[in-house]
Amino acid sequence: MDDDEELERIRRQQLESMQRQAMQEQMREEQEKQREAERARRQQILRQILDPSARERLNNVRLVRPDLADNVENQLIQLASMGRINRMLSERDIIDILSKLTENKREPKIERRSK
Repeated sequence: MDDDEELERIRRQQLESMQRQAMQEQMREEQEKQREAERARRQQILRQILDPSARERLNNVRLVRPDLADNVENQLIQLASMGRINRMLSERDIIDILSKLTENKREPKIERRSK
C-alpha cells in the first residue's frame, strides 16, 4: 500500500508540475501577444503622424540612442493622442525635436595636463 500511495503522490506532483508549466507558457504567450499588439498600435500612430523620412530618421537615432528614440516616440504618441499634432511631421521637425532634447546635454570637457 505504501508503494501505491507513493506512486500516486509522485504522479500528482508531476501532473501539477506539468500544469504549472503549461499555465506559465500560456501566460508568456499572452504577454507576448499584448506586447506585439502594443508595438503595432504604436507603429500605427507613428505612421499617421510621421512621414517616411521622419520615421527613417527616428529609426537611425534608435540605432545609436534607443533611449532617446523611445523618449521622442512616447512624447509624439502622447501629443497625437491628445490631438495636439494636426499634420504629418517631417524629418526637419524630428531633427528640431532631437536638437531641443539634446541641447541641454553638456559634452564632457577633457583637459590634458602636462607635467
